[in-house]
Amino acid sequence: MDDKIVVENINVPGSNNNVNKVKYLAMRKVLLSVVLKNNIGITQKQMLDLIQPYLPQDLWPSDAKSGWWMKTVQLDLEAKNIIRGNPTKPLTWCQM
Repeated sequence: MDDKIVVENINVPGSNNNVNKVKYLAMRKVLLSVVLKNNIGITQKQMLDLIQPYLPQDLWPSDAKSGWWMKTVQLDLEAKNIIRGNPTKPLTWCQM
């Protein structure tokens, strides 16, 4: 199990899933570098656009499934109170 990490989902409290640890940690690092500590936040589309140049191509060749990984990590970080969703339209996210 050393190659897996447990992730949570803010939308499904108590639900945990095991995912690839290397991909999770890589996406977490990239995501936290683009989701800033401010009250404005960024939209999901902006988040996806901003992470693309920083994704390790050996993990996401041609950005394959990077959107799924971004969302998985985003939901986990929200569940762990590291980032938060702002009640804006459209929704935005920022670091706590």
